[in-house]
Amino acid sequence: MPVEGGSSSGSASATRHPKQKRKAHSLSIRRTNSTEDRPQGVQRGDMLEGQDSKLPLPLRSNLLELFGQIEREFENLYIENIELRREIDSLNERLTGDGQTIEGGDPTKGALKTKASHSTSQLSQKLKTTYKASTSKIVSSFKATAGSRAVCQLLKEYVGHRDGIWDLSVTRTQPVVLGTASADHSALLWSIETGKCLLRYAGHAGSVNSIKFHPTEQMAITASGDQTAHIWRYMVQLPAPQPPPDVSAPCDDDPDLSDREEGEVDGEGPCEVPTVRVPTATLKSHQGVVIAADWLVGGRQVVTASWDRAANLYEVETSELVHTLTGHDQELTHCCTHPTQRLVVTSSRDTTFRLWDFRDPSIHSVNVFQGHTDTVTSAVFTVGDNVVSGSDDRTVKVWDLKNMRSPIATIRTDSAVNRISVSANQRIIALPHDNRQVRLFDMSGVRLARLPRSNRMGHRRMVCCTAWNEENQSCNLFTCGFDRQAIGWSINIPALLQEK
Repeated sequence: MPVEGGSSSGSASATRHPKQKRKAHSLSIRRTNSTEDRPQGVQRGDMLEGQDSKLPLPLRSNLLELFGQIEREFENLYIENIELRREIDSLNERLTGDGQTIEGGDPTKGALKTKASHSTSQLSQKLKTTYKASTSKIVSSFKATAGSRAVCQLLKEYVGHRDGIWDLSVTRTQPVVLGTASADHSALLWSIETGKCLLRYAGHAGSVNSIKFHPTEQMAITASGDQTAHIWRYMVQLPAPQPPPDVSAPCDDDPDLSDREEGEVDGEGPCEVPTVRVPTATLKSHQGVVIAADWLVGGRQVVTASWDRAANLYEVETSELVHTLTGHDQELTHCCTHPTQRLVVTSSRDTTFRLWDFRDPSIHSVNVFQGHTDTVTSAVFTVGDNVVSGSDDRTVKVWDLKNMRSPIATIRTDSAVNRISVSANQRIIALPHDNRQVRLFDMSGVRLARLPRSNRMGHRRMVCCTAWNEENQSCNLFTCGFDRQAIGWSINIPALLQEK
């Protein structure tokens, strides 16, 4: 490790001119001035013979002795820095085994970055302080998880799609049903209690990438790979509830679902359900895949996000394009609207997300936030003044709308994060991962639970999306993935655990 300057205690170099220090450094490379390493019979004057110098011999000898002292000091600093680096590597290995790394494990940045004037003892003390703080956080996080009484139980599986499920959503009007959007070009509506398919929308010519329901009417908007978004109406009648299935029954780790017929639900054979094929409105101003869509508060306008790097704002009644929201450098991945205000947040592969403000009709402001190092897969509003963003860089960040210069909490995970959701009442973040796991965190970044996953239950492939349904006290969280199924969960996290 190169060292510029070193300890100032008792060193001869501390009072020398900078030019002398540089010259000393060059001399130490060419020869060793220590008397112990000098060959026998060779005196100091002999070593200086033949050199073109006008300095008197005593002065030259004095300078050479001072240069030797400087060289020995640099040697000591070099050895101490090597030992310090070994200590840093050792601590990083120990923390990596626990699932975290010291922020600043790299000696050139983070919490271990120091000025050249800091002594080795100061470096060592700062390293110990950082290590203790990091390990304390790890241990406390493990204690909260291990000692919790969080209950996460699988209640219902919704099986019937013939390809992976990209997105799901819960209606905001009665009757409350679950909607799923799939790569099999269809969207299905399900009875939450019985798991039966109630209605199929088959109006798209491409993968259905998202589904969202109108806040007050029985309407849905779906975004598709056919470069359009469809608004369509539905009417469903809930069947009589049935006893929950035995989720403890054995099942294959990776079953082949391709043998199921279209519309088959829970192995009961093809189901006869109403099919809607014609939308109420078709929004087709995009030049690429429409990856997401959502309703603005009030339900009179919708926003769509596309791979053409733009988001569009439409009037629902006339299907008229009102605004084109441009500025992202790469494809959009998601869009979300605020539950009570005319705010929109769009996410992109360009590692940023943008906040669009439509509260003042005459002013449409936009703010760009650069908090991630990879694709931002989703950014969602909470009921309060927060935005939560998830990314392929394996982090989730919580932001304050009033001051979004830096996140107020950062969650680090071991897998890429897909479309997240935040519960309105308990403010719990549900993270779906590429590695088939689903984890729950609070808004301060403390892990509350991990949903059970084994050969008998849970997702068998990438989990794409989560959605909360707090109106239902039993089945209050839904997840979907590329194993072609959606799952309903019962999540019960005591308030005492969240306070930890």
